[in-house]
Amino acid sequence: MNLTDIALNRYSTKAFDPDKKIPSEQFDQIKSLLRFSPSSVNSQPWHFIIAHSDEGKARFMAGAQGRYEFNGQKIHNASHVILFCAKTDIDDNYLEALLALEDQDGRFTDPSFKDMVHAGRSFFVNMHRFDLKDAQHWMEKQVYLNMGTVLLGAGAMGIDAVPIEGMDMSALNQEFGLTAKGYTAVAAVALGYRDENDFNAALPKSRRSEDDIFTELA
Repeated sequence: MNLTDIALNRYSTKAFDPDKKIPSEQFDQIKSLLRFSPSSVNSQPWHFIIAHSDEGKARFMAGAQGRYEFNGQKIHNASHVILFCAKTDIDDNYLEALLALEDQDGRFTDPSFKDMVHAGRSFFVNMHRFDLKDAQHWMEKQVYLNMGTVLLGAGAMGIDAVPIEGMDMSALNQEFGLTAKGYTAVAAVALGYRDENDFNAALPKSRRSEDDIFTELA
């Protein structure tokens, strides 16, 4: 696997072929990427709503009305659509539940490690909760880490994808009852296979130069 080739070949798909569907065994790998993506202090402050049927994707269209109508066709024609959601609160009960899960999964080979992990995670979480007061923004950053993992992984599997921020997140929160569940919609990713007439597939990539973006220290 050559990561440079994957980075060069993947692109933001503007038109999907509605007749081509992602095989279930391949989408199971996408779900694994969603589940096992890294997050700061293993906070995992996310939830994902996945649609692949016409009925499911139709519910996503609640966020593609009015000024966001231009993204509706991507959602309609994609094989699968994922709504990335972030927690709206991260409290002590959630931290205790994470710790118990890690313990159950055998993360602590020595009992003292459990206390160390809890203290370290609480330090950073509470810094964002109480000192910086940006916990919501911090949790959304973790969701974007997850999205990047999925986009690169999809490219490695030959699956086309496009991240979509241009949606009415308030409408999606209402459609899926997210606020009451302690989540908020952040962005979506549509996945499938490109339409042969997708104009963006033929365009060259445009990126800033290495000299402009890298500072390599001796």
